[in-house]
Amino acid sequence: MNMSKTMAPRASSNKMDMAGFRVIATTAAIIAIAFGLAACSSVPVSVPAPVPVFVPSGAEPVGAVRRDGDTAPLPLAMVQGKSRWMPVRWAELPGFEEDQLFEAWNAWLKSCERPGPVFAPLCSEARRLSIATGEEQRAWMVTRLQPFRVESLQGSADGLLTSYYEPLLKASRTSGNGFEVPLYKVPAGLGSRKPWFSRQDIDTLPEARAALRGREIAYVADPIDALVLQIQGSGRLSLTEPDGAQRIVRVAFAGSNDQPYRSVNQWLLAQGVTKINPWPDATKAWAAQNPQLLQPLLWSNPRYIFFREEALSELDAAFGPRGAQGVALTPGRSIAVDPASIPYGTPVWLASRGNAGTLQKLVFAQDTGSAIVGAVRADYFAGTGPDAGEFASRMNQPLRLWVLWPK
Repeated sequence: MNMSKTMAPRASSNKMDMAGFRVIATTAAIIAIAFGLAACSSVPVSVPAPVPVFVPSGAEPVGAVRRDGDTAPLPLAMVQGKSRWMPVRWAELPGFEEDQLFEAWNAWLKSCERPGPVFAPLCSEARRLSIATGEEQRAWMVTRLQPFRVESLQGSADGLLTSYYEPLLKASRTSGNGFEVPLYKVPAGLGSRKPWFSRQDIDTLPEARAALRGREIAYVADPIDALVLQIQGSGRLSLTEPDGAQRIVRVAFAGSNDQPYRSVNQWLLAQGVTKINPWPDATKAWAAQNPQLLQPLLWSNPRYIFFREEALSELDAAFGPRGAQGVALTPGRSIAVDPASIPYGTPVWLASRGNAGTLQKLVFAQDTGSAIVGAVRADYFAGTGPDAGEFASRMNQPLRLWVLWPK
């Protein structure tokens, strides 16, 4: 299995485009029960129905272990776009009895803000269960959902897990005092010229600079930090206003120049650089020793991301930016997927073990990204800030997924 990680934009960057860049923020705070009881929105998200198929290999093994309540005959396997879903018993899900499900329920309620027609009928029950015990939540899942192991159409259940996060950067509303690297709003006429100017063009061509004049949101100190922010697709700024006031705002993905994404890590490896992690600290150290190569490093990725500024309330601060499903991401419980394999809003059981640790938990498919392609492929939203970034930089490990589909 190819374990190389391709970084691309996300959550609010293109999750659309993102995650590769897609789709953010590790304040894994648990929202108050009152919020959990808030009514689910009725705005639907289109979810194509999987196609049931007869697959002999999906037959239940002789002597298969069953959890209490998991006694009904298994349904047929199903094909969903690029993936095949094989029905299994709940006992196949590693760690199902140990996961702290209450931590995932906020993500479930977030999905209920924009549920698809398949999951909308479960939202009223999910709301009531936000104050239930873990065993009550588990028993409800066994009663109402059927787990399916996600495989490629060729039958492989092995895949790749990477991670993304929401950077937190110091910034200034005006340039100067070391803050010289601008973050831009979408330029006028962006959609009329496809693709738009490349990253190198933006730095060197007068017509590109003229199109962006007056579109600055804020300035950061380090161009590599700005690049990281664009790769992640969204972030937070600890912002100094012209009057000296301090506040934190979110900058979310608003558009891209439609240029191809190129991995900066791959460019570094081609230069003979052997230490590229922890990203971006190792890259900054290398750039400091090779200042003449800083611009070529930045220009190696022609894709450029434009942002919009969003106010950040105390409630918003516990969540990441909005993913491709249109709901705020929950740190540690939201993943970016290939929507051609797993529809947005689907609860998913995730199992992975590697350098970043062991993960066996309930997550929700709420985002996507340009690098997130294939049946067993996910990008794990780690949260906000440097700790989340350090975790995300280590996450590149084997993966198995099970979708939990209504019976």
